[in-house]
Amino acid sequence: MKKKCVAMLLAGGQGSRLGVLTKSIAKPAVLFGGKYRLIDFSLSNCYHSNIGIVGVLTQYQPLELNSYISTGSAWSLDNVGGGVTILPPYQNRYGASWYRGTADAIYQNLYFLQSYDPEHVLIISGDHIYKMDYSEMLNNHIKNHADLTIGGLLVEPEEASRFGIMNTDGENRILEFEEKPEYPKGNLASMGIYIFRWSVLKRLLKEDGAKEESQHDFGKNVIPESLAQGLDVFAYPFMGYWRDVGTIQSYYDAQMELLLQTPPLNLFDKDFRIYSNHESLPPHFISNDATVTDSLISDGCLICGEVKHSILSSSVIVEKGAIVENSILLKNVKVGKNARVRHSILDEGVVILTDEEVGSADQSVQLIGKEEQDA
Repeated sequence: MKKKCVAMLLAGGQGSRLGVLTKSIAKPAVLFGGKYRLIDFSLSNCYHSNIGIVGVLTQYQPLELNSYISTGSAWSLDNVGGGVTILPPYQNRYGASWYRGTADAIYQNLYFLQSYDPEHVLIISGDHIYKMDYSEMLNNHIKNHADLTIGGLLVEPEEASRFGIMNTDGENRILEFEEKPEYPKGNLASMGIYIFRWSVLKRLLKEDGAKEESQHDFGKNVIPESLAQGLDVFAYPFMGYWRDVGTIQSYYDAQMELLLQTPPLNLFDKDFRIYSNHESLPPHFISNDATVTDSLISDGCLICGEVKHSILSSSVIVEKGAIVENSILLKNVKVGKNARVRHSILDEGVVILTDEEVGSADQSVQLIGKEEQDA
């Protein structure tokens, strides 16, 4: 059955800049905000946008991510005739190969898209933090009779060189696209969100796949080629909250923003909930000896010490006399008696011993993983 729009979610990234957090799991599976994983935001956006068919392209350390996504039921994406489909690299009659780039990942799964024969294809990433109704962008794409529409966000001029930068006319038609330019001409950055007309995408990917010199990347190859061919390419300016959490500092900062009195990302908005497939745990417990201020505490936590301006994922234990401040503790962390944790990110399962101190009073963020403790 022909569909209006099918989503392809790129979730195979290694996320090496996140250090030990992605040693054994894919970047989209990294915990965020206590009870969420990074991929929850893109999947929840699809639900709120009434996009019922999502292909999730996995590659690096996919086991936990695949198990977490399961049938997609946590995001109401388990509908008959659609839902979530996991799309790992596979072997065909020509052999097997890893996805060589973002464009190649879609190219290797053209058969999946062909089975639905959609009018349009939405391409998104599974490792950004934002809320967005893609249907508004799709309507804009259709209104412009666009071959390609790219979601764009205004960034600070000094940060523009980190992104693909779009230079547009008064109608948001893209005149020039520069991938991470050393000297940016503007500051409208690509969010890595694309809507293609299906017939155009299919042709462009086949052409790109045949070029041995190509890096098979949307920003470096496919988008510049679209402009070179004179296709109708538009920007869709997005005015909401969006964060790329590709580094330890940006990952830390985005979560600390959740603790502001008026956070820029509202996780308590009943009209646009972020859904997750989190495990069922008992409620958290805070003892009479405990003090908790300006913090997010997840299910299954036991707090007997002091927690200040921090985010605790599920089943974290903070023993009597311990102090945790300005920190992010992932699942199953234990902080022993009279220990102190400051300005740190503690990976899953880390144990801080009695009287031990980690982190420092300055603003630098320390990342601690289990293997460092076992060494």
